[in-house]
Order: sequence, then C-alpha cells, then structure tokens
Amino acid sequence: ANLDKPLQDDDDDDETVWREDHGISLRVPKYYPPSERRLSKIQERSDIPKQITMADVAKHHARDDLWIIVDGKAYDVTPFVETHPGGWLPMVNMGGKDCTDAFANYHPARVYKTLLPHYYIGDVVDYKETDFVKGHRAIRQRLLEEGRFETNPWFYRKISLWLASLFGTSVFFTLFCTSFQAHMLGAIFLAAFWQQMAFVGHDMGHNAVTHDWATDNNVGLFVGNLTTGIGIGWWKRSHNVHHVCCNSIEHDPDIQHMPIFAVTPKIFKRFWSTYHSKWVEMDGAARLLVPYQHYLFYPVMGFARFNLYIQSWLLLLSGERLHHKKLEALSLLAFACWLSSLVYFMPAQFGNYERLAFVLVSHILAGVLHVQICLSHFAMETYHGFAYNDDKDEWFRMQVATSLNIDCPTYLDWFHGGLQFQVEHHLWPRLPRHELRYAQTLVKEFCGQHNVEYHNLPWIEAQRQLIASMKVTAMEARAAFSSDGPEAIEKRKKYLTSPNIFEALDASMRG
Repeated sequence: ANLDKPLQDDDDDDETVWREDHGISLRVPKYYPPSERRLSKIQERSDIPKQITMADVAKHHARDDLWIIVDGKAYDVTPFVETHPGGWLPMVNMGGKDCTDAFANYHPARVYKTLLPHYYIGDVVDYKETDFVKGHRAIRQRLLEEGRFETNPWFYRKISLWLASLFGTSVFFTLFCTSFQAHMLGAIFLAAFWQQMAFVGHDMGHNAVTHDWATDNNVGLFVGNLTTGIGIGWWKRSHNVHHVCCNSIEHDPDIQHMPIFAVTPKIFKRFWSTYHSKWVEMDGAARLLVPYQHYLFYPVMGFARFNLYIQSWLLLLSGERLHHKKLEALSLLAFACWLSSLVYFMPAQFGNYERLAFVLVSHILAGVLHVQICLSHFAMETYHGFAYNDDKDEWFRMQVATSLNIDCPTYLDWFHGGLQFQVEHHLWPRLPRHELRYAQTLVKEFCGQHNVEYHNLPWIEAQRQLIASMKVTAMEARAAFSSDGPEAIEKRKKYLTSPNIFEALDASMRG
C-alpha cells in the first residue's frame, strides 16, 4: 500500500468521521473492511473466539502476542510490533486495551485504510462507548471539522527568524567580542536558543508541523541532533511511551529518576521498569539523595542537559532498533564539533577557565527547559500498572489527571513553547502549537460540565507545588530510611515489600 498517498474526502454520513492526513481534515469512513483474503485467514485461526470480548483482547498484551481495540474492532498487530515507527514499547503498553483515542491521536487517516484492515480479527461484541467518551471525542471531531490540525506555515517562519537571531547573537558575542561579559552574554543567548529550539523539536517529534512522519523526522534530525545535541531517536522512544502511560510508576520513564528523585512514595517499592528493563528500588544512593530531593531539584536541573547527551549516545550504541541510526550518530558528532569549535575559537581573556564558564552558564541556564518539563507532571497523580481499564481512567481522564497547565498571558506563549498547554497537548499530540490555546477553552468547558478537575497554575505557583510535593515524598523517605527506630522499621517494611501482582504483570511485559 502507498502510505504517502493522501486520502480523499467522503460524503458526510453516520458511517464517516473526521480524521486528518498531512494536517488536512478529511471526512472518511470510520471503518475500512478487510479483504476477502484476510477474512479467510481469520477463519483458519483456532485462537480467535467466534465472539471476541474485551476480556479476550485483554489476554493478549505481550510483545510477541499483542491485540488492540480500535473503534470497537479487534486487531492482532503482533506482526507489526517490531517495525512500528513509534517503537515497540508504546504498542506493548497499549496491548490488550481500547486504543481508539491513542490510535486516532498518533496516526494519520490513511493508516486506517492501508494498515489496520490487514490485522483485523473481528468485532468486539461487548464494546461500549460511554456518554463521557462520546463527549470528549466530539471535541476532537470539532477541532478537525474546523481545520485546527492544519499548521499555519507563518507561525514557524516567524519562529525560524527568532531562532536564527538567538543563535546569530550568541555567535556574535562569543566570537566577535573579547570581553568576559560579552562571552557570558553569548552563553545566555545560546541557552535561550537551545530552550526555544527544543520546543520546535518537540513539535517535530509529534509530527505536529508538516504532519508527515518522514519529513518531520528528517527535519527533527537537524533540529534535535545537530543544533541541540539531543538525539531525536532517544527522545521519541522515551516520549512516545510517556504519552501513552503518563505517570505510570512502572512504565513512564519521565517519572523514573531514581536514585536522585522520587515523585511519589509509591516509587519506594521495588518495581521493574519496562522502559529501562531493570529493577528500581530504594538502594543506598536513593536513601541518601531522595530525602533531600527538594533541595537538589534546581541544581540537578542545571546539569540535566549533560545527562540527555549521554542518554542519546547510550541508545545509539545499544542494540535497540532505530531509524536512521548512522545519520543520528553523524549529526550528534556534528553538534559536538560545532560547539567545541565555538568554545575553542572564543577569544577568551581568562583562557580555559572562561571557556569552562561559557559551557556551564549556557547549560545551566538551558536547564529552565527541564524545569518546565518537570512542572508538567511531577506533582500530578500517579498510578501503578496500566490505565485504560474502564471509564474512570480512560484516555481523557488519565491525561487530564496526570498533566498540569501553566496559566500565562498570550504574550508569554513564546517562553513556554506550548508546554503551558500540557493537558491539551497530551489529549491531541498532533494538534499544532498555535491551536492549543483555543483547544484549552473547549477542554475547560467540558471538564466543568463533567466535574473533572482541571489543573492550571501560574508559573511560580506551579513551582511551589512541585517543590512542596517533592518535600512530602522526601520527608516520607527520611522517616522510613534515615533511622532504625520502630516507626521507621515499620515504614520500611511497607515500602520494601514488593507487590507480587505487579511483578507478575511486569514479567509478562518483558516478553
């Protein structure tokens, strides 16, 4: 099938829905039937029940045996797991679940026609769409019908000029000025460039710019790897998982930062990280650091960028399957070359001490980006295992419960780069950044109608909440692990007793 061929609009009727392809809204069939050949293959399989239920699908959630549900239809996508463009981890995290919303928000319309029918195995007889689910899906239909998924090219043209001015100013102060103060200004502008460029890389990684996977990925190699030194392959592997299982203790890598940080006491219990493929527990280092994490937060954020460089290279050097692996490595090497050259050829009055100061200032100030990222989820609700079990933790409720928006005026949107609308971004990752503020009005109205708590705090207040939340966990860690009194011993027993149910679940995930 030609996946690059755009679909055509279909007539508006009860059997069609709005979807988007290359950002263009189209009215297309809600369901494309499988071929006669596919139907005959289904008849040959003895493992497919004549009447497929939600419980039947739930049994198939391993890497080598994976079924999903999309719009009430069951699909055996096991043959596609290893070649999935978004990686195998998001698929396994959604295995055995109703993936209707996740699927719609990560795939263009053409995939429903060219790929899904090949994996169809039957209708799910007890599939139900509640009024609440119908309601939030109607919001997405409205956004599509209004053409909100189409990117305004002028938005990114203006951003390109802004980024070029930041980088050019940094180079001017760094290479064409001789004073220490000018060089530190160059470092400040370089930090701003990295922070702002990361927002574009984030948009590209979600295919929210051109809405074409190949184009956004290739541009992302330039944006992410060459200009910021952070591999888009690593970012997409981690970030895709984060989105589909946001704030899951066992499965979301964005809240797995032991032994330095524990966002909740739930993390104290030993668990298997399905992303990092290792056991996580309160070891000696964690017992030393976590009780003081609220003091360590900002200093760690200042040096977090160096960790992302390391993580990018560790993934490239691993045996994990990645797209354009060699090109990723070359572009990361090119980043190291231009940054090293910039620092080396800087006319430094104080020699290497000044060069070291330049590197530290640029990286520490760029740490504001990491603060922004952590604000979005660290103090929000967490949970064990998987979401998407029933109406209480389906797509909309889970994303809203685990995400925090930053309440800011329009003139500060440039500073937050779309992260201030974290709720809306998590609900519709392919929605262009310039449409998120409009989407927020629809989400807030819907939440108000259904008594769903909507988290939206000013920038400073959000940081206070985050530090307060980290302090609560730090104090719990201190009480449980920093003494040998009777109360501490009892607390330790609670946290060091592994939940066997989750160990069994994680063992099945490891596939």
